[in-house]
Amino acid sequence: MTGRRRLAVVTGASRGLGAAIARLLARERYDLLLTAREPRALQAIATELRGMGGCVATRSGDVADPRHRRAVAAAVRGRGRLDLLVNNASELGPAPLPPLVDYPLPALEHVLRVNAVAPLALVQELADPLAAGRGLVVNITSDAASGAYPGWGGYGASKAALELLSRTLARELAGRRISVVSVDPGDLRTAMHQAAFPGQDISDRPTPEVTIPFWGWLLHQDRTAISGQRFRAQADRWELPA
Repeated sequence: MTGRRRLAVVTGASRGLGAAIARLLARERYDLLLTAREPRALQAIATELRGMGGCVATRSGDVADPRHRRAVAAAVRGRGRLDLLVNNASELGPAPLPPLVDYPLPALEHVLRVNAVAPLALVQELADPLAAGRGLVVNITSDAASGAYPGWGGYGASKAALELLSRTLARELAGRRISVVSVDPGDLRTAMHQAAFPGQDISDRPTPEVTIPFWGWLLHQDRTAISGQRFRAQADRWELPA
């Protein structure tokens, strides 16, 4: 990776929303460090983006694994600064989605580790390069964080925790010029969404590319002005009213 261009880290980047965001960032001339659990799928998207002229590095692994997070942080520290961290990697939990009264607690603990603890841990690992780059942290959330949908309690609780972490980090890190936002991408035609509805036809959901206008807008905002906010990428009005 070169030292002249902006650097972005995207987790869960091998498919779905993460891959769509990575493609946009490549078009925006970001250097990219992409992570995901599946090495072959990760290499496939990296090869695609390099074919577009992008400068792409990869680190395969699970964001819930501290060793993987340290490997990501070590790669970023070699650059000295980080402009954008997109915490997109998420864990749905057991499928079919169980009610909370029947939710296996080890599975719930894993969902919380991936969806809430890991994004915070990555911010901790990358705080110095984010401060050097006056960086933006984007945490991917869901309407399940507040919807109280039957079956979605475990996943929703993890995203509600992530939203509170995001708002608190935005306040705590303002003095270091690190900005933090939450983004709800809306229902999308992804493998995770299909897993939530096994056997059902979800072809009526839009592909992740429907969110590209939002991401194009977000990347060019004053980061300090938007820090602490929650956005809805498919809404008529992207900012959630206070």
